[in-house]
Amino acid sequence: MKKHYRHENNCLNCGSILEGKFCHNCGQENLEIKESFGHMMNHAISDYFHFDHQFFHTLKPLLFKPGYLTNEYMAGRRVQYLHPVKMYIFISLVYFLLLFQQKNELIKIEHKDMSTKELNQAVKAITDNSYIPLKAKKEALADLYKDNGYIIVNNKAIKDTSKKAKAKRDEEATKQSLVNTTTKDTTYTQYLASQQKLPGAKRDGWLERYYNKKAFAINKQKINIKEVIEDGLKHNFPKMMFVLLPLFALILMITFRRSNKFYVEHLIYSFHLHCFIFLFLAMIMILKLIIPSNWDTLANWLNFVVVVAIIWYIYKSLRAVYHRNAWRTITKMMGMSITYSVTFGICWLLLLLITIVTAV
Repeated sequence: MKKHYRHENNCLNCGSILEGKFCHNCGQENLEIKESFGHMMNHAISDYFHFDHQFFHTLKPLLFKPGYLTNEYMAGRRVQYLHPVKMYIFISLVYFLLLFQQKNELIKIEHKDMSTKELNQAVKAITDNSYIPLKAKKEALADLYKDNGYIIVNNKAIKDTSKKAKAKRDEEATKQSLVNTTTKDTTYTQYLASQQKLPGAKRDGWLERYYNKKAFAINKQKINIKEVIEDGLKHNFPKMMFVLLPLFALILMITFRRSNKFYVEHLIYSFHLHCFIFLFLAMIMILKLIIPSNWDTLANWLNFVVVVAIIWYIYKSLRAVYHRNAWRTITKMMGMSITYSVTFGICWLLLLLITIVTAV
């Protein structure tokens, strides 16, 4: 559908004099104000497919030409490719959705103290799911029977009725559902009253008071703290990875400090590298969903291929962007990997602490 352009050459957005169909100052297209529904939809759809065209045009060099996109971006040839930040947001969104969906497939059907009917339904749900690998099925069934007080004898589930087993189940349920306080008081109000009666030197510090306040709140609401923390980690993990991008760029800047590159150039490479890794892993996860659940050998080979492919890609992209010989690239890769692993570990610990503190 043909677009209707204005005959006037002034930009309605910023007032600049136009020399074409787009404003050189703000970029707005010089379209007619009163456009039909068809033209409005055509404009919106063309903008969408412009993104679509850019994405697929970026996909080939991202996957098969390590380092090429970074060199193209820094050379100024950018219009035909997706912006690195926009591409990262889109790809990471798809990746984390697939990652967390895969991990949640079994968690939602694992419960304690099920009735016989509920247990049979849960077992059937796991057994009939063709997307779950055979090994994962066996582990999930074993955990499900264990959680509900069964033992496996000659491949048959038998109810464990011993007093020791019952006591252990009760203890595990209490640990999973509730958080122990550091006091024998049954409510937070009683705890505060008890603290007031103690001499100042014997009262709990602010950290113990804060912990007890959280513990009483969790016990009162019957919150499963383990699930709350897991959900918090899943929610905050993508944010942590986004924070790691500039940190990884800083590691690159230190590692290749003689490359005469600005920090932003290292940051662009960081975005492109993480885009490849997330996109490649997302493709592998989709492939594993298609593979039959009893093909465990092929799944293991895929995991091996993933590791080799990512290492190869990092090596080739570093050589393309930083122009070092093979030996120098390998040694710098090793040092960079150790530093990044330590940084990742520190960020993960901070994320875990923040998640625990804000769990309730």
